[in-house]
Amino acid sequence: MSVSEIVRFDAETVASSLHPDRFFDPEPSVRRIARAIYERTHGLPLICPHGHVDPSLLADNAQFPEPTALLIAPDHYLVRMLYSRGVSMESLGIPTRDDTPVEADPRKVWQLFADHFYLFRGTPSGAWLAQEFVEVFGVPAVLTSANAMLVYDEIAEKLTSPEFRPRALFDRFNIEVLATTDKASDPLLAHQAMRSSGWHGRVVPTFRPDAAFRIASPDWTGELTALSSVTGVSITDFTSLLRALQAARRHFIALGATASDHAVVEPWTEWLSADVAQQLFARAQRGDATVDDQRRFEGHMLMEMAQMSITDGLVMQLHPGSLRDHDASIAARFGPDRGGDIPLRTEYTRNLRALLNKFGHDPRFTLILFTLDESTYARELAPLAGLYPALRLGPAWWFHDSIEGMTRFRHAVTETAGFYNTAGFNDDTRAFCSIPARHDLSRRVDANFLAGLVARHQLSLSDAHDVARALAYELAKSTYRFDAPSTVSLFAHAPKGHE
Repeated sequence: MSVSEIVRFDAETVASSLHPDRFFDPEPSVRRIARAIYERTHGLPLICPHGHVDPSLLADNAQFPEPTALLIAPDHYLVRMLYSRGVSMESLGIPTRDDTPVEADPRKVWQLFADHFYLFRGTPSGAWLAQEFVEVFGVPAVLTSANAMLVYDEIAEKLTSPEFRPRALFDRFNIEVLATTDKASDPLLAHQAMRSSGWHGRVVPTFRPDAAFRIASPDWTGELTALSSVTGVSITDFTSLLRALQAARRHFIALGATASDHAVVEPWTEWLSADVAQQLFARAQRGDATVDDQRRFEGHMLMEMAQMSITDGLVMQLHPGSLRDHDASIAARFGPDRGGDIPLRTEYTRNLRALLNKFGHDPRFTLILFTLDESTYARELAPLAGLYPALRLGPAWWFHDSIEGMTRFRHAVTETAGFYNTAGFNDDTRAFCSIPARHDLSRRVDANFLAGLVARHQLSLSDAHDVARALAYELAKSTYRFDAPSTVSLFAHAPKGHE
């Protein structure tokens, strides 16, 4: 007899554990308006223009693993918080690079997670998990030491059913389009498999060439070898690198890509002469490139990527200001994306001046700018977006995609940049089953912000409904050009190779 037959969670009790007015202002008049605005947006399709879901998940459409591997291991928000309170990564079953034994029993990991679930009180992770538990899996919003195994077994049983396969959930979540993030050297086999399978779901790659720009990294030459293999372009100098990148971009576009993505520590931009760019490339080939060389090379390559965007139409995203792998011991033992990244103070006005002066007024170019430095919202980002037609502000990101973080973003940028110089919401997640909860939280926060404007008679309710729909759906769709005619036919056989 299954656990669900022995003890089935009462559906009404489970549903009532999520308050329908959560995250709305307690002041009755504002709450009433927020509820009315939210009701118009909560059912809109999900536009997911930037995230890190593994495309093979949807290409294979295999049964999900058990709950621990699905919900805990891939979510660095969860692992980071647990680690900060003394829960070792080994005890969470996170594999090590040195093959040190780790906990192999997922039920023990789940129980440990439940024992520490209180750590997520008041956090966005807690809010996402509560909604995910209730609305996706039909279990209580609060995980406890006492109900841990019952919840685990209920979720595990549901994951064996066809209704919980990735593609079925994709449809259930009402995802209109989902973008993955993929290295420039990725052959995109999973995306090709989805296309050839005849499945109707729209999943597109995003071009991320960062590894090809990090000329001081020991992994740089390996990335060029991989890029050369995928594109068929022999990369021997700076000019051939550009040709390879152009060929790779065509390959991405052929599979539906509408955007590129770039992560740098500092958003420095400058246009180098061809001779200087080649000198830096040659220095890197000899293994002599310095950190400053890489800074200049990355700055120039951002300019080159903007130039290519004008030609091929890819929207350009820039994610600066994260010091990766701050904890060297975590990076050495467990690899990247394990919570060792910390925000930095970031300057945009001077750093982006070269790029924006050259491309910021071109109607063919769109740059979506993200930040981890909230102090720049009103001082730099909103004024820049309020000037350059090509610039859009990405939503509050990573450490700030939270109830208060998103609210601070709206307060800081709206007066100068308005709503329509922003790019809507993106969930930026590897945790596939959390996507609806993340979008719902954003829609509630925006409804509440707009309700305050209506209550203060700064905005009519009709206008608030229009803005809410734009923030929840229309801006992301239009900014990322998901509503543009497909360009697949233009590059049906890309990459051509041996250019």
